[in-house]
Formats: sequence, structure tokens, C-alpha cells
Amino acid sequence: MGEVTEKLEGEEELVAKDGKTTYKIREFSLKDLQSVTYINRAVLPENYPDFFFVEHHMNFPKSFIVAELGGKIVGYVMTRVEFGWSNLRRGGVARKGHIVSIGVLPEARRLGVAYNLMIRSMRAMKRFYNASEVYLEVRVSNAPAIGLYTKLGYKIVSTLRGYYQDGEDAYIMARTLSDYS
Repeated sequence: MGEVTEKLEGEEELVAKDGKTTYKIREFSLKDLQSVTYINRAVLPENYPDFFFVEHHMNFPKSFIVAELGGKIVGYVMTRVEFGWSNLRRGGVARKGHIVSIGVLPEARRLGVAYNLMIRSMRAMKRFYNASEVYLEVRVSNAPAIGLYTKLGYKIVSTLRGYYQDGEDAYIMARTLSDYS
């Protein structure tokens, strides 16, 4: 299975699912900006301008996480925390973590990188920003991502029709953060 992140801050070296590769995860810093924007453009159809990444880093630095493999940034997760209607409790309001964007380069997939980026960011959103639940949008056709999120305890709570620029629908997937400390 590989190691699962335990830290909340700083750099952490983890053994990948293959049992021999190691990679590091840590908080994003501004020196990572070009690498993260490259990953965003290389693996995702939804691209963001540099200032969007900088803004999320400035507001939520503890839950914007990058992964390094062999000294190269190979993945990231960018988040924010919002206050609004709960995705899990009808009619209730919540402080919600939002997985805004996650990307992992093809050469770093199937190692547990995305899994650990998600866990570290969810724990940070709970601990540092008092989020009680977390949600994300995912293309209905993205079976690998849906599988990862399901493994992490997310459930499909609704569908957004025509959410993406190309007209594809998105699932909103959400989960509580009550099991994180």
C-alpha cells in the first residue's frame, strides 16, 4: 500500500505503493509556482492563471501541498475553505474545505501521491482552518479520480449539469472531516 502521511507541517518523505520509490510532500512555496502551473496545464483541461495559485497559497498555505519525486515537483493539491450551505446536512451551514485543483504527472501516478496529497490537505483544512467537511467537483467521466475519492470516503452528493467549459457534467463529492484531527 505504501506509507500514509502523518505530518501536518513541513516536509515528509514517504515510501510509495511500489515499496521502493520514495517521494516527499510539503507545503507549496512561491518557488514552486512554475512547476505547479506546468502540471495544471499538462494534466488538466481547466487551467488557472498564476495569480489564482498565489492567492490560494496566501490564504490557505497549510493545505496547498506539493509532491516531489527525484527533486522534481510531480503533483499538487490546491484548496480553500469557505463558509456556506453544507453538502452533507440538509439546511445546515458549514465551514467547508474545497479541493479546488489536484494534479499529478503521469510518471508519478499509481504511487500513492494523489492519495497522500489529499489526506495531508484534508487534515490541514480541519486543523488549521476549522473545516468540518470537504468537497470537490469531478468530471463524471473521470473514473480513476472518482475511484480515488471514493477510497478516501467521498460520496457523490449532487450533479452539476454542464459544469465544465466543454459542457460535461460534474459530480460534487463530499465527506465529513470528523475522523481527522
